[in-house]
Amino acid sequence: MNLPLHFGLLGSLEAGLIALLIGLGVYWVSQALCRRAGLSLGHAIGWACLAAVAIGAGWDIWNLFYTSIVRLESPLYARLALQAIHDPDQLGGRVVLEVAGALAGVALGWRLFSAEHVADNVADS
Repeated sequence: MNLPLHFGLLGSLEAGLIALLIGLGVYWVSQALCRRAGLSLGHAIGWACLAAVAIGAGWDIWNLFYTSIVRLESPLYARLALQAIHDPDQLGGRVVLEVAGALAGVALGWRLFSAEHVADNVADS
C-alpha cells in the first residue's frame, strides 16, 4: 500500500485495519454479485477472501517473496530492494496482520450481511 503509515507495530496495525475495511467492502460487493449470479454464499466468501488478501496485502506479500527469493548478491542491489519497501524491518509482521485483517473483514462482512442473504433464501422457498 502506498499510504504514509507509521513505522513499527503501529504501522502494521494500521495496515491491518485498512485490510479489514477492504475485506468488508470486498465481501459486500462479492455477496451482491454472487447473489445476482445465483451462486452460493460459499462462493461469495471464497472469492471475497481471495480478492481481499490480494488487494489488502498483495504488494507487501510480493515484496516479502521478492526479497526472499531473489539473490541480492551485492550491497547495492540489497539497498535498492530495501529502499523501495516501507519499513522493511516489520515486513513479515505487516503481511501477517494484513492477511488476518482482510480475512477478519470478510468474516465481519459475512456476519453483518448474512442475515439478509438467509432471509432472501427463506422468502424464495
